[in-house]
Amino acid sequence: MAAMFANAFMNLFTATNCLLMVVGVVVGIIFGCVPGLSAAMAIALFLPVTFGLPQYSAFALLMALYIGGVSGSLISAILINVPGSSQSIATCYDGHPMAMKGEAHRALGTGILFSFIGTMFSLVILVFAAPTIASYAVKLGNFEFFSLVTFALILIICISGGNILKAILAGLLGMATTFVGVAPVDSIPRFTFGTVSLMDGFSLLPMVIGMFAVTTIMGRAAKPIGTGVGDRLLYKRGKGFGFTFKEFLGQTKNWLLSSVIGTFIGFLPGMGGSLANQLAYATVKKASKYPEKFGTGIMDGVVASETSNNASIGGAMIPLLALGIPGDGPTAMLLGAFMIQGLNAGPLLFTTNADLCYVIFGAMAICTTLMLVIEYFGIPLFLQTLKVPQGILLPVIVMLCCVGAYASGNKMFCVWTVLIFGAVGYLFNKADIPAPPFILGAVLGPMIESNLRRALQMSRGSFLPFLTRPVSCIFILASVAIIVTTVISQVRSAKKEG
Repeated sequence: MAAMFANAFMNLFTATNCLLMVVGVVVGIIFGCVPGLSAAMAIALFLPVTFGLPQYSAFALLMALYIGGVSGSLISAILINVPGSSQSIATCYDGHPMAMKGEAHRALGTGILFSFIGTMFSLVILVFAAPTIASYAVKLGNFEFFSLVTFALILIICISGGNILKAILAGLLGMATTFVGVAPVDSIPRFTFGTVSLMDGFSLLPMVIGMFAVTTIMGRAAKPIGTGVGDRLLYKRGKGFGFTFKEFLGQTKNWLLSSVIGTFIGFLPGMGGSLANQLAYATVKKASKYPEKFGTGIMDGVVASETSNNASIGGAMIPLLALGIPGDGPTAMLLGAFMIQGLNAGPLLFTTNADLCYVIFGAMAICTTLMLVIEYFGIPLFLQTLKVPQGILLPVIVMLCCVGAYASGNKMFCVWTVLIFGAVGYLFNKADIPAPPFILGAVLGPMIESNLRRALQMSRGSFLPFLTRPVSCIFILASVAIIVTTVISQVRSAKKEG
């Protein structure tokens, strides 16, 4: 293995490959931080470029775009409360409140460093445990996937804080939005009302942009226009990554737990960082000694989200390389890159093209380090957005959101989706209904429905296998336990207040 890595690094450390990786990371970060764009879109746009590149150079470039794109979304999530992609939704919960308290440097430094740690953790798992983990993941069927996704949704709803009934309502409304358009499995149009634009349903990225960006902008526009996003006094420069070594050590438990969750969710096909960051945030909050502080601007929330969504990178690469099954959107694009290069991703790849596998591993390590360096030295530049007058910044954000939404689907209906769900998010704020369960319901709704319907087809309409299959039964029992404990906790709190 050491010899394979040495050979891989020798092949990667050429002037052309180094330049491609630097450019790829920078471009990936830009695609990641612009709302509506994503790592998958960056890879898709650069796939034609790989036609004329050697195999090693092509995959070095694509891995750079992937890693830069996933990490870059933390920048807009922290500074303007607009996640660059759905993989950084949970980063908004504590990252932006930190920025508003004058801790933007600290929030960015936390996100950048723990993005690096999460990716490197998953890379180690990818290198040493890919065949074993992939062979286990492929055994999970529709019953297990349904129970797992349902567990994730219930966990987020129950720990979202506030009234559990409002959280459940938000989650159900989020799932309801996924019923618009062509149904999974049987492809029957639903709730389209004869409108062609609704055939594809509501796209997730425009919904997320509307619920976070437009809602935030509407809230700020209702206040007197100041000199920046917050007061000028909130613009503070820090040293290093913005936190001490002691604080870093205090996050060991959080980043380890989040890395495990991110890697595990990553290698489950179809899950990806969108679920990983939400589930890790919920789990870390549940295990915390001070869960009431989450959402107010603490380091723990940023650590959980950014470690997990970057750990999902290595996790998603496991089924791609070992089984030829893409774990998420970007790895689906990478599967296309294998085809372009005349390769077949899967078990035989490690025997027929083992050198390429180690080049990919080496490129991931190098690009992750480049991401850390580029984003670290870019912090002063990122912080300049806090100095931009609000009257200038807000219209620019709206423009970028509309452009990003249009680019995500190449149709005007995506822009209308942004505006519609911006208004929905504003009404949610007024009614004190939490937005995270709504977004997670929209993310997980298609997975829950498609896995449920396929599972029932396999069991001929019987729900019994959900309880007789061990993994499925465990997740269902855990979901019931979380609901019961949350209800008991809220009843006790209500009695104490009474």
